[in-house]
Amino acid sequence: MPAMSSAPTHPQADRDSRHAALALGVALPTDTVLYLLLPMYADSFGVTLAQAGMLLAANRLVRIAGYGWVARFYARRGDRPTCTLAVLASVVCALGYATLSGFWLLLPLRLLWGLSFAALNLATQALATAEAAGAARRSGRSRAFIAMGPVLALPLGALLAQWAGPRAIFVVLAVVALAGLMVVRQLPFNRHPAVATARRRMKRPNSLDAWSFMEGFTLDGLFVIGLSFLGKDLLPGSAVVVAGVLLALRYLAEIVLSPVGGRMAERWGAEQLLVSLSLLTCIALLGFGAGWLWSCAAVIVVLRALQLPLLAPIVAHRHPGPERVQALAARSVWRDIGAGTGPLAAGLLLPVLPSVWIYGTAALLLALAALACGRDAGRLSVQRG
Repeated sequence: MPAMSSAPTHPQADRDSRHAALALGVALPTDTVLYLLLPMYADSFGVTLAQAGMLLAANRLVRIAGYGWVARFYARRGDRPTCTLAVLASVVCALGYATLSGFWLLLPLRLLWGLSFAALNLATQALATAEAAGAARRSGRSRAFIAMGPVLALPLGALLAQWAGPRAIFVVLAVVALAGLMVVRQLPFNRHPAVATARRRMKRPNSLDAWSFMEGFTLDGLFVIGLSFLGKDLLPGSAVVVAGVLLALRYLAEIVLSPVGGRMAERWGAEQLLVSLSLLTCIALLGFGAGWLWSCAAVIVVLRALQLPLLAPIVAHRHPGPERVQALAARSVWRDIGAGTGPLAAGLLLPVLPSVWIYGTAALLLALAALACGRDAGRLSVQRG
């Protein structure tokens, strides 16, 4: 097995980060298109709305238990073998979504995709922050490359669903995901033994954990499911196209704005920017729940894109050295806990409670978590000063 390489130079770090992001970018549409179509076409997949929420949550929930195993596998095998297996798994999932029906047949696919995404996501973050200089910039560019696949797949999936039903698009996505094998061949075999040997212990969640949880719960859970569920009532017949275009714009915003967010973080500080953008997101979430669905959704899309590149450099700043990759995995676990419970909460609460209560409560909790992050960042600066 190849030995672990030395610390990458700027061009090498940029190249490795780009290739990992492109691999995730071609695999990710198998998941994002399912988020669009499953709540609207639950009957076509042989599930209820509540079961659809459980399926959309399952890939997140399995990562809560599986991220440690994925991190150790990534540590032993390296970037290229891990990402190759993950891309192949995404192809299997896409073919399964195209052909299988019923909760118990779809559930294993969601669990498989959860572990696959964990591997690809960990690789993109680890390679983007492999060199401290320019980490925020690389994180922003990485998010832009990842978003390219969903930008094209979501509107195509919406249109194809109206014309041929919700299954055909997943055959196309399986073929697209195969292209990721050519990309992962360019990745290094870098191993990360510090991840494999790091001592595992339970820790009390800190403010960054709480923010990661609420960010996942609101923006990757409640918001996405609410967009499909509430949009179906407002625009019957064309809701799938409108929702698909808006979700595609979410990823288009990542392409355009995530690099901007990375540059803003390097200029003004990632912690300060995270607090400000999170508070603005809370206002937009409240408006979304109050009925300004499409306009506030557009604002949330923009703010989310600016926030995405912030977490990795914050974690790398707070956890320099060998524990960096393990800390990145831990933050991803908390986001997955939130993003896994978000669809469950949406599937159970949206049919029975006013949306303004649901999104107002979520906005308040996200604001409190963001303010706590700002407080802790100030304390850390004082201690290091």
